[in-house]
Amino acid sequence: MPEQISRLNALKHGQNPQGGGTARRIQFTHPYEDIISVENLLAAWREFVRGKRKKEDVQEFQYCLMDNIIALHRDLAAETYKHGSYEAFKISDPKPRDIHKALVRDRLLHHALYRKLYPFFDRTFIADSYSCRKGKGTHRAMNRFRQFAYKVSKNHTRTCWVLKCDVRKFFASIDHAVLNDIVCRYIPDKRIVALITEVVGSFRSEHTPCLSHPTGRDKQESQTPLIGLPLGNLTSQLLVNIYMNEFDQFVKHMLKVTYYVRYADDFVFLSASRPDLDALLPCIRGFLTTRLRLALHPDKVFIKTYASSVDFLGWVHFPDHRVLRTATKRRMMRNLDDDTFDARVESYRGLLGHGNARKLITQVIVDRRLGA
Repeated sequence: MPEQISRLNALKHGQNPQGGGTARRIQFTHPYEDIISVENLLAAWREFVRGKRKKEDVQEFQYCLMDNIIALHRDLAAETYKHGSYEAFKISDPKPRDIHKALVRDRLLHHALYRKLYPFFDRTFIADSYSCRKGKGTHRAMNRFRQFAYKVSKNHTRTCWVLKCDVRKFFASIDHAVLNDIVCRYIPDKRIVALITEVVGSFRSEHTPCLSHPTGRDKQESQTPLIGLPLGNLTSQLLVNIYMNEFDQFVKHMLKVTYYVRYADDFVFLSASRPDLDALLPCIRGFLTTRLRLALHPDKVFIKTYASSVDFLGWVHFPDHRVLRTATKRRMMRNLDDDTFDARVESYRGLLGHGNARKLITQVIVDRRLGA
């Protein structure tokens, strides 16, 4: 840990390690023409339309499908494509969230971009980043967390300390200029970068940034920074992982942390030493603030023992079991209704099978059968 802290001292004194600590970067070599080709747009359409064929806006686009795809291709080839507006609505999952839905034409482009960019960028991500990645997900993240706790505690024979962090207003705080800088280092084709910039720039969060920009930018831009990615875009899922990969690489290569798991804006560090985690926290804050213009949520950062329970990804984790968070249980109960009861119970079986929740499943079914 002393070696880790010495690395961090440079950051704490204003020296910002470029690019999260990676020594060299592979380059995205697909040409722009591959992304905008009619073949790729058609393949993207087939992926996009799954489960959406009954949607009115999808049916309207499909009515003249080839005309619409060729028109989109021509705009992209001429570099005259402009992203459309968004339809905004709210969901509760469990807290209120603002969702922004793009036009079908734009969502088709998102899929076309994603088809080519995801396989490349996924290879650059660390193994213990679990959000919005094929073969990953919450269950694997929780299992990895439990595996790390087992190793750190030496089969629960010594204390395992956990530092749990959460980024404040994550999607709403993504800085467009920082994201563009990161993308440019991976993608040499300026036309692809311009297309990504058009998609990113089509949305601007109403959230007021909690961090001011560094003094290197002009005064006007520093007063009105462009921030935020829409939760409804497929591209947003990939772009936030590209963004946070800078932090992941910093954690692994600069801090040399072994026991670290991240799922989107939730992440944990595990150690047998609390002082090590105490020393780590200001360094984490420093990098997120200086490099990514992000802030940790003041009420969602804690250091505690694994044995005293750790709330992570909707479950409360103990050394020998994990239980569903109380708020998650309540939300599940509210979502049960007569029309969808059987289907929802089956989906909940899959979720709850990953923890100690058989009693909850049984009680839900019994209560419903008895009319409770």
